[in-house]
Amino acid sequence: MLRDITIGQYYQTESVIHSLDPRVKLMGTMVFIISLFIGRSVWMYLAVTLFLFGVIKLSKVPLQFIIKGLKAVLILVILSAAFNLFLTDGTVVLRLWRLTITKEGIRPAVFMVTSLLYLIMGSSLMTLTTTPNNLTDGLEKGLGFLKVIKVPVHEIAMMMSIALRFIPILIEETDKIMKAQMARGADFENGNLIEKAKAMRPILVPLFVSAFRRANDLANAMEARCYHGSEGRTKMKPLKYTRNDRIAYGVLAVYLIGIIALNVFMGGRLV
Repeated sequence: MLRDITIGQYYQTESVIHSLDPRVKLMGTMVFIISLFIGRSVWMYLAVTLFLFGVIKLSKVPLQFIIKGLKAVLILVILSAAFNLFLTDGTVVLRLWRLTITKEGIRPAVFMVTSLLYLIMGSSLMTLTTTPNNLTDGLEKGLGFLKVIKVPVHEIAMMMSIALRFIPILIEETDKIMKAQMARGADFENGNLIEKAKAMRPILVPLFVSAFRRANDLANAMEARCYHGSEGRTKMKPLKYTRNDRIAYGVLAVYLIGIIALNVFMGGRLV
């Protein structure tokens, strides 16, 4: 299960999406997230689906690899669907003991599940096609206008990049600790929820120790290299827009306009 988390990982390959400027990919992710929540029609979700799977095809990241990352959030998706199905008042379609499924609850449940799954797939695709260094540079450049009001943009971008980089490292560390504990007779599979929570205690202490040790080593390494923030720093590979980046911005603009047009003309209709 832990190995299935794909957020923070980078998938090495050569593709059009990998070669795009990180600012384009950050903007594309924001546009995609906005498009998921501005409408509720089948036609709009069809357009979102075509766009998402088209980008996945261009990225050359295997679809199975992205879908594998959805297993880690399956419980959250099921809970979201259950809340919409069972807690929405309306015409009863199915009754299960004291729980009722209503006609008015089915549609928002389907849209909520689809939005969550697409949101995770789109966000994972950005990290899978962008290296942590490029992501830091993209965030810093993209949020550069905030420096006018004294916002520490470089520090924020650096913290976000380090946090994303640490996700797969800590997942791998957790997996190693769990295997070591299981070899000593620990049982993480059987028992009720409370017993499983208690069984996780031997994992948390060494995991926190390992995380603090890695953070301290990283801080010492940065200090040894005279890191002092963005002041006076130069880039070995400064970000520059290319023809493909401008085309990508145009595609994003057309996509967003199309989604808004579908939302306006289709209104609240289902189809």
